[in-house]
Amino acid sequence: MCRPGWAAGIAAIVGLVALPGVPVGAQNVQARAFVGGRLIDGDGRVLAPRGVLVVRNGRIDAVGAAGATAVPKDAEVVDLAGRTLMPGLVNAHGHVADTSGLESGAQFYTETNLVRQLRTYASYGVTSVVSLGGDGEAGFRLRDGQATPMLDRARLFVAGPVITAATPEAARAEVDRIAAMKPDWLKIRVDDNLGTARKMPMDVVRAVIEQGHARALKVAVHIFYLEDAKAVLRAGADFIAHSVRDLPVDAELIDLLKARDVCLCPTLTREVSAFVYERDPDFFADPFFLKGVDPSVVTRLRDPARQAQVAKSSSAQRYKAGLDVAMANAKRLADSGVRLASGTDTGPPARFQGYFEHLELELLARAGLAPPAILAMATGGAARCMGLQDVGVLRRGAWADLVVLTGDPLADVKATRSIESVWIAGARLAS
Repeated sequence: MCRPGWAAGIAAIVGLVALPGVPVGAQNVQARAFVGGRLIDGDGRVLAPRGVLVVRNGRIDAVGAAGATAVPKDAEVVDLAGRTLMPGLVNAHGHVADTSGLESGAQFYTETNLVRQLRTYASYGVTSVVSLGGDGEAGFRLRDGQATPMLDRARLFVAGPVITAATPEAARAEVDRIAAMKPDWLKIRVDDNLGTARKMPMDVVRAVIEQGHARALKVAVHIFYLEDAKAVLRAGADFIAHSVRDLPVDAELIDLLKARDVCLCPTLTREVSAFVYERDPDFFADPFFLKGVDPSVVTRLRDPARQAQVAKSSSAQRYKAGLDVAMANAKRLADSGVRLASGTDTGPPARFQGYFEHLELELLARAGLAPPAILAMATGGAARCMGLQDVGVLRRGAWADLVVLTGDPLADVKATRSIESVWIAGARLAS
């Protein structure tokens, strides 16, 4: 794909070639120019049908139509004729967590394991992840060290530990403790886990939100029920981290979301993960899935006894029914002008990082959303919802976190899976 140029004239000027057998990102170049491809920006529209994007020091230096955007003389040229170049996907609700295969535990929360997860995300074109809870010191260190052109994994944004206080006083103290860690968000759960747990009381919710806002921190809230979604919005919640899954959304909820322009993250794949392993899901035969998963994990999920247990689980079946409600609600919210951000709640066992982000886009399409809207939700729209700067867009000054596709995701959103290469800070991610 990297050649001396995309036309003979440019080749003569540039005179640079990719070194055989050496990942492009490992080569020392002053500038890199991606030329000739269709450019899709973070709003889900074609920025240029045949464009030029120039990268210097890990950031986009220029972007626009071919013929109107100069290719620097010192640039290595990457020929993208016939391909699509778009921003990397932004996961507005994931987890980079204490998980290894189907196991979880503090022993897995290491920098090495977190980097492994972030590289898995990136290999699927997910180049920014907001980890909404369960984040510790190693995650914060990775977040703080990623403003570099040498980055070779997805960017990480963190919420710190999930706040679980039982009283307003304890909630304020917990907010202060986490605020001292300098998280990007705060996270609480308002859910009874289908009647099996005590729900966080609303006076505690209000205390978290008030104290968070006093510390200049926004609060993301996990919900399940329609009435809880309304209650936390009235309390000042800044982000709804899951779908409403018990009832159809109504005009009151839509008005509450739009009054303060609060985004909602459908996380449809979170519901899928609860029931899909009652049998072999179709994606077990998908090479795009299999390229990033430990085969032993698939073997364990195929165990007949395990599958029978899922099939008999009443909670799994309730979440299956909740998926239908969530998909219908995503369509109504989108049609009503509510801002949606694509996210998956991936990270816990059997919620597959990277692949599920693409499955989420497919489910949103099945729900009736159009590809341009879905792409915006998964790139620039998600970044704006989460307050992220310089990711999810093709504009001067943004990080050059890019995905090259052989297909056209504006025609079929499943073409986001036609990944030819991923670039982090303008350097090609090693396969």
